[in-house]
Amino acid sequence: MARKKALVIGGLGVIGRNLINHMAELDDWEIVAVSRREPDPEMATKADFISCDLLDMVAAESKLAHLTDVTHIFCCALYGGIDATTPEQNRALVANPVTIMSSVSESLERVVLQEGSKAYGRQLGPFRTPAKESDSRHMPPNFYYDQEDFLIEFQKGKDWTWAVLRPEAVCGFAVGNPMNLIMCFGTYAAISKELGMPLKYPGDIRGFEALNQVTDSGLLARMTVWSATSPNAANEIFNITNGDGFRYVNVWSDWAAAFGMEVGQPQRVISAKVMLDKGRVWDRVVEKHGLVKLPYEKTAGWPYFDFNMDTAWDVLMSDAKRIDKGFTEMVDTEKMFLDLFAEFRGRKVLP
Repeated sequence: MARKKALVIGGLGVIGRNLINHMAELDDWEIVAVSRREPDPEMATKADFISCDLLDMVAAESKLAHLTDVTHIFCCALYGGIDATTPEQNRALVANPVTIMSSVSESLERVVLQEGSKAYGRQLGPFRTPAKESDSRHMPPNFYYDQEDFLIEFQKGKDWTWAVLRPEAVCGFAVGNPMNLIMCFGTYAAISKELGMPLKYPGDIRGFEALNQVTDSGLLARMTVWSATSPNAANEIFNITNGDGFRYVNVWSDWAAAFGMEVGQPQRVISAKVMLDKGRVWDRVVEKHGLVKLPYEKTAGWPYFDFNMDTAWDVLMSDAKRIDKGFTEMVDTEKMFLDLFAEFRGRKVLP
């Protein structure tokens, strides 16, 4: 089996972390990960980590130029969080390392770029569903378009190829990454319970009943490796979700039960405002349950939570293309949520 060497850009996020963990279980991958911060103690892996600000091209060249045998680049980083109104910086997170590695590594075979459903304008309002990879773009700006256009144009005439993946609301284990729906919900539930409240849906009531999708991080990791190695994925764009859908109204009682709570009447709040002063409550939860001492500001990204809870329209993407091309796996979303709640609790991150 031919040995492959991965360069994972954004190795500490939900996507990058779970990709690294998956590749670490495979015998034919050597892994180098790049992030701005050092890996946390929870992340035990055989990957070599490089701390680097990839927005600084000079610094990036000095840190990456020795990697002359990289075969695959995985672009999993994000600059600016949920709002991400920073197209130049996010373009550079792809353009800088790809430009460097394309120059120094003659072994480069494929670059995989992680995007998301914002490519279809799901953040703007109702969009065509189920969304397909061939759908037209919405009115820019959209930094996904900047990244994608760079990659497609830069690759022309070169021996390596690219693949683009579009997951939706990636769910998996990660510590210190606030853009994680599992951690956002778990923190919200734990604080509600500590304050003696039932579990109330905090978003637009239409969002409570709308159709949603998510992408299990393990499924995405397997799809990412497939997209990096399959001939069917060369220079292609793929949606990747669990392959089913769910409505919060149908799972809310199960989620409440998982945290030992009663269900309350939905009541819209702006979490980004009302949760800001709940750090002391969270500290009480941490002490009471002996949880990992994570700073409150790193537990949950409340704007990200609002973004998901307040989406008052269906979010549905077609998985037909990736299934037709050969990646056929699916995940039961309702079971995934309960399994992840149990994992976060087992690791003493949530009560």
